Amino acid sequence: MTDQSTPTTPTAPTSRHRLIVLDMAGTTVADGGLVERAFERAAAHLGVEPGSPDHAAKLRYVRDTMGESKISVFRHLFGTEELARRANTAFEQAYGELVDGGLIAPVPGAREAVEELRAGGRTVVLTTGFARVTQDAILDALGWRDLADLTLCPADAGGRGRPYPDMVLAAFLRTGAAADVRETVVAGDTAYDMLSGRRAGAGIVAGVLTGAHDRTALTGNGATHVLGSVAELPALLAEPK
Repeated sequence: MTDQSTPTTPTAPTSRHRLIVLDMAGTTVADGGLVERAFERAAAHLGVEPGSPDHAAKLRYVRDTMGESKISVFRHLFGTEELARRANTAFEQAYGELVDGGLIAPVPGAREAVEELRAGGRTVVLTTGFARVTQDAILDALGWRDLADLTLCPADAGGRGRPYPDMVLAAFLRTGAAADVRETVVAGDTAYDMLSGRRAGAGIVAGVLTGAHDRTALTGNGATHVLGSVAELPALLAEPK
């Protein structure tokens, strides 16, 4: 049975929500598990043996922290800056090769949702926990360079990715689209997306069920709404009848 949209707060969204900050992988982009596949290549590059307890523990951490800046994940997993950067470089290369192989696609209805939001006068920003080189590879593969008003990665917001609020706040400051952070809408598929949106003071923090985390994880980390897909976002933001 399809999981339907379920508001978890009584506040109705209105046209005051002018700035829309959307996650990429798992929210607007279906990558078919490429994060895990790229991580496995990166881990092997650093000598982590596939099938070992160490490999299983590291992969579990990657799954649990989906949405976080990847360099931060590697710092935790490998302990030193040198090893983290080696792992991150190997990850970026592997992910880029997989993307170039045509293994990503838009989440159904995602492009149309962004176009509808922008046509309605809203400003849309796409964000990611990946490095800029990886984000650009995804945008190029999908032909999305001009889809959104702005794209941001952690380096564009001072280096801190989710669960920090920095990318959401950078979108707010750079676009000037909203007069108040409460006019911002954040949508994503992970607990870290929800935490980032709440910490930034966004008026709506919408979890989507097309990616890494389930309804319980999303609501438990601050989702104000849970949607089956980002394709439902324009209807959520429509003027109340």
